[in-house]
Amino acid sequence: MTVLFYISGHGFGHASRDVEIMHALAALAPGMRLIIRSAVSPSLLARTLSVPYELRPGPCDTGIIQRSSIAHDDAATITAAIDFYERYDQRIRADLDALAGERPSIIVSDIAPLAFEAAAALKVPAIAIGNFTWDWIYDTHPGMADAAPWIPELIRASYAKATHALELPFSGGFEIFPSAQRVPLVARHATRHRRDTRAHLALPIDRPVALLSFGGYGLPDLNPGAVDCLDRWTVVTTDRVSGRSAALPRHLHLIEETAFVNTGFRYEDLVAAADVVVTKPGFGITAECISTGTAMLYTSRGPFREYDVLVREMPRYLRCRFIAQADLLAGRWTDALTALVQQSPAPERMSTDGAAAAARAILSAATANASSTE
Repeated sequence: MTVLFYISGHGFGHASRDVEIMHALAALAPGMRLIIRSAVSPSLLARTLSVPYELRPGPCDTGIIQRSSIAHDDAATITAAIDFYERYDQRIRADLDALAGERPSIIVSDIAPLAFEAAAALKVPAIAIGNFTWDWIYDTHPGMADAAPWIPELIRASYAKATHALELPFSGGFEIFPSAQRVPLVARHATRHRRDTRAHLALPIDRPVALLSFGGYGLPDLNPGAVDCLDRWTVVTTDRVSGRSAALPRHLHLIEETAFVNTGFRYEDLVAAADVVVTKPGFGITAECISTGTAMLYTSRGPFREYDVLVREMPRYLRCRFIAQADLLAGRWTDALTALVQQSPAPERMSTDGAAAAARAILSAATANASSTE
């Protein structure tokens, strides 16, 4: 049985949750062949995916272009989308040529439209999974309606070819699919004790820890020397925080990625070992904060429709508080951190076993297809 995953290259959240689903699939059906079609960083997959897979690299959507970790480039986003979808038919043919001789049992897409065109041509079922669709995002993206109103319509036409959709929490846009079922949150879970993680990473056990988490772009505009909480807090990051990383102040630690390679520790263990994650809201980091119970101090990220949904829903499931970008970059953190850790626990708990639920749905559809073609 072969499962082909199309994974958006936009950020890390799509890939990180699909890794969890692939792990769950491998547990249900050992020996399953996994093919990944994505522009996501190969090193991210190599660090996090512990089952055999084949990577077919390259873009399968365009997403949002970022100027930095907390700002989008709206004009570049539109230009990239136009370039991609003006040659959409060519891209579909190229993917089908690359898949010549392959007969996947099912195609799973998070949430690249190209996947559903390939599935329709190959006459195999296709399952969408995600918490938003790209047409829903582009419908309100600044400038898209004037420059390329045809793009969301083209994307919707591809989504309509899906067999089924698995709709994650914090969602929008799923009414386009022929059928959809809600599944619980897909989240990475810590497997190491807080004390062990801090010892492994040489972090103090007797001081509160704030984890600065801004993904591949980091936060290079931050002046580390201006952070005003270092007399009481330890700040840790795996991201690039300035052009002067070698001269970071005391109690601000830069952890290299090698700390999570073949060591038995993963990034989600660091999230669980922190008292607060300082970040911009995205599905992946929000899911990890919910699964670990870690509080979130978040800043804005520019106009992005998912942000509004997350900010509206997050307070039900985790302690969170907003900090303005100006205060974040100027290092004025103490007041916000103090207020956040004094907040009452979130009023509701959320199930975080969505990977297992999604894997069962995917395996059921793939098995049904295999049986019907025998």
